[in-house]
Amino acid sequence: MPPAAETSRQLPAETAEQPALIHALVLLAIFGCVALAVSIVIADFVVPDHDWIADTISDLGAGRYEFIVDIGLYAFSAALIGLAVLAAHVHLGAWDWSVGIIALIVFGLLVFLIGARNEYGDNDNEGWVIHTYLVYALGAAMTVACFSLARGSARVSPVYRTVFIAAGIVWSASAPLFFFLPTDIDGIYERFLGAVSFVLVLTLAHLFYQRAKQLKANRCSRM
Repeated sequence: MPPAAETSRQLPAETAEQPALIHALVLLAIFGCVALAVSIVIADFVVPDHDWIADTISDLGAGRYEFIVDIGLYAFSAALIGLAVLAAHVHLGAWDWSVGIIALIVFGLLVFLIGARNEYGDNDNEGWVIHTYLVYALGAAMTVACFSLARGSARVSPVYRTVFIAAGIVWSASAPLFFFLPTDIDGIYERFLGAVSFVLVLTLAHLFYQRAKQLKANRCSRM
């Protein structure tokens, strides 16, 4: 059957990127990073006998004050999912960009599950303990996201491609070392890895922010 003729009651045949949506999700991405960082700092002071150099962030996510870091993890998870929505809304590549979208979704879900399962920092050995497997998968998702989004991001600026590739290399080289480090520096090293993941999120947020500015400028020039 031939397609129905477009009428005033139907949606227009062409769709367009929405700067307001982009700005909202960019703010969510920034908020997620800030919320996680602030929750960790607060928990560092609130949790008794916590050594931020030797003790991991996971240690803060168990026990009486677990809700503090959990809130930050949930906000960071929402930031990653929001960026995945943005990457689908503003699709900048071919198959590899699509893989990056899926990697962001998986990354966000894994962060949420890590916060929700509460299997860390308390020597939990009962039932099916999957924290370690979630961490392995998270590491893989971060790596895939960095490299998969690199080529498409170059369509906005080659600087973004360089940042994503550099972050992917640093992450893939340093994340596995965490499991072989002496326990007296686990905490500070895990915070370093967290900062690398922030590079991915904030770089994507900046990319989409610039895209929204470009869209608004183009629309103004056509008026």
